[in-house]
Amino acid sequence: MKRIYLWIRELSLTQQLITIVILVIGVFGVFLSAFLTPSIDGFTRNEMYRMLHSTHESAVYYLNRNAEQHPFVSPDSGIIQGIYDPDADTFRVFDGGSFTEEEMRDIRQNASQADSEITDYILRERSGTTGNISNVQYSVTRLKDGRLLISLLPGAYEEQFRTLLVNSVVNMNVVIAGLLFFLLLLWVASLIHPLNQIRNYANRVKNDEEAELNVNRRDEIGEVAEALRDMQDELEKQNREKEEMIQNISHDLKTPIATIRSYGESIKDGIYPYGSLEKSIDVIIEHADRLDKKVRSLITLNKMGYLLDDCPEGDTLNMNDVIDKVLLSLKVIRPEITFERIMDPEVFFHGDEDPWRIAVENLIDNALRYARTRISIQLHDAELIIFNDGRQIDQATLNKLFQPYEKGTDGQFGLGLSIVYRVVTTYGYRVEASNLPDGVQFRIWKEISRKEKREKERARGNRK
Repeated sequence: MKRIYLWIRELSLTQQLITIVILVIGVFGVFLSAFLTPSIDGFTRNEMYRMLHSTHESAVYYLNRNAEQHPFVSPDSGIIQGIYDPDADTFRVFDGGSFTEEEMRDIRQNASQADSEITDYILRERSGTTGNISNVQYSVTRLKDGRLLISLLPGAYEEQFRTLLVNSVVNMNVVIAGLLFFLLLLWVASLIHPLNQIRNYANRVKNDEEAELNVNRRDEIGEVAEALRDMQDELEKQNREKEEMIQNISHDLKTPIATIRSYGESIKDGIYPYGSLEKSIDVIIEHADRLDKKVRSLITLNKMGYLLDDCPEGDTLNMNDVIDKVLLSLKVIRPEITFERIMDPEVFFHGDEDPWRIAVENLIDNALRYARTRISIQLHDAELIIFNDGRQIDQATLNKLFQPYEKGTDGQFGLGLSIVYRVVTTYGYRVEASNLPDGVQFRIWKEISRKEKREKERARGNRK
């Protein structure tokens, strides 16, 4: 069975269609020989007897009232009628018909069993001309005067009727099978053409060639084509972003490297570009720190791109501790900024500490860059809000703020918020930025059900 399955997998759709048609024809042949032919034989025999009985009953009724006359039998019916007198052992056949010797011998043998009811018999008789065996059907009824009425259908008539019926059934099935085969061909052709379009389209996209896919369908193939078109749009978008990212990286790295090189060459020549050796060295150190931060951000962004949620299920990370550690290291950057903390005790998030700490550091560092006087941090179940009272973000930037290399007005590298986005989404949370009347708010949250809320409250009570 496995070999058959593997063999079918190697076939094209057209070959599969031909295989199915051959299989159907084979099954139909078995059905015809094993089930349909016996059914046709039974139907033919019953139909012959029905014809015999119809003519026979009329003749019995007529002869019981007119013993010396004989009923009319239509020559088109194929039925031969006659009278057999058992006492005189004589046959009289109506309207020029005749019984064969074999038929008369069989009638004599069954004569003693006849009564006033119709009795049916079958005689297997060999044709004198062709030598074929055929079934001769006849019905016998004893008349009131003791004679026997015989109505007989020659085997050739049954064979003709059966052949006509079989040919009609077979021809009808052949026509239906041919029509189905034609419809299947059209259906397979309607599948093969768009699939070939999709294959050619995929090859052109793979080879980075200009490609266009015109498949207008509403079925699964149309959905695949639409997904491929969306994929191409997304790939083109990513390629543009990649080119922009490379350009941005080149620009951001070129300036500090050029500064460090020019200052180093000047100092080597005994020239101090910034007035003194110490101040010139400070400039080199400043640009080296900037270059170091840039490289670290790129490494972190790349690392977060491979971040996986392999943490145990549930919320196990105490976010209060994470925020305390981040504030301890960052609030000294701008000591004039006031930090407002509205934090529920023991709020737990899902995830590892290091990625969350980097995400929170980037958000607070971003807030410190823009804040005028204060930063507000709110921490609740499944929600973290960081607000700063700086100027609002224009709408065009707000819509793509979490994309790599998307800088704000005073942004440095455009990587911090993209790192936040990757950490947050990896652990099943959502993040958004929004303008408020008095500043800008970044919100991280996760939708939780009432059942989850009750479980969190119960777990918090147990920890207490």
